[in-house]
Amino acid sequence: MKKRIYSSIGIVLALVILFVLKIYVSDYFFDAFFGILASIACYEMSKLLAKTGLYNYQGLAMFFPSFLLAGNLIGVYYSSATNNIFWILYTVLIDVALMIVAFLGALIFGLLRKKQSVLHEMTVRNVNNMSVTKFALKKALHTLICFVYPAFVFLLFVFVNHFNDIPLGKLVDIKTNVSVFVLATAFLIPIFTDTFAMLTGSVIGGKKLCPKISPGKTISGSIGGILWSVLFGACVYLIFGCVESFKPFMEIFPIWAYLLIVLFGSVVSQCGDLFESIIKRRAGVSDSGKFLPGHGGLLDRIDSHIFVAPYILLAFWIFAI
Repeated sequence: MKKRIYSSIGIVLALVILFVLKIYVSDYFFDAFFGILASIACYEMSKLLAKTGLYNYQGLAMFFPSFLLAGNLIGVYYSSATNNIFWILYTVLIDVALMIVAFLGALIFGLLRKKQSVLHEMTVRNVNNMSVTKFALKKALHTLICFVYPAFVFLLFVFVNHFNDIPLGKLVDIKTNVSVFVLATAFLIPIFTDTFAMLTGSVIGGKKLCPKISPGKTISGSIGGILWSVLFGACVYLIFGCVESFKPFMEIFPIWAYLLIVLFGSVVSQCGDLFESIIKRRAGVSDSGKFLPGHGGLLDRIDSHIFVAPYILLAFWIFAI
């Protein structure tokens, strides 16, 4: 328990420092942070897949997020420089193209490897019931999974971090650093949901939410996580509303709209948690790794955030347009 508490304090302090740097220095500190997290998460995901029999190229899985990060930053730059929102859509297409190219590269590498080396690996993996070509194809496809989840989905946080640089209708004339508010929301929804779902579930108990996937989660905890998230979401909105520079934004963004975003975001957050639980269940492990003492792996901490990133981006984007 002490390790978990110390790790939690460390995580909170790291986020506070990053937000201070974002506000007073540069947005790019968070971008570097996201890139590092994506690489570690891909490493853990690669290991989980391997434990389920979905063997992949671990090194490529770890290194590939750097390409997506660079591509997303280029997209943000051109979107701001040309005042063209479609550059973000172009960037997503470029990301998809990068994933396809990396997949084809992994496939070609697998096909060009020495046959004796591949056969030795197949023997070690105990997968002698397929051809060398099929093994190479499957290994490339399994690596592609890591490109999509968590790398591609999680790195949508880059667009959330640069929300101010995206030319959106209602925000054009507002000088407020809206991205601070949007990014804080993306981080706080999973934190509120996870914390209060655990507390509510431990106090009230009751029927299990998904006993075959995650035996510790209860329906009461799930509902409690959503309700408390909405309550604390209202507090976050009012706190930002008291800051003079954010008042112009709050005038065009009503609290009811924000609380709806938080409510559905809490549901999305829990879906992300359950999704990773399914992967861990298939891998036969309780944690994705040992990166964070007391918490398990990094993927265990950001599984909810991975699902929340595209949701928050889309929700605020729709409102701003």
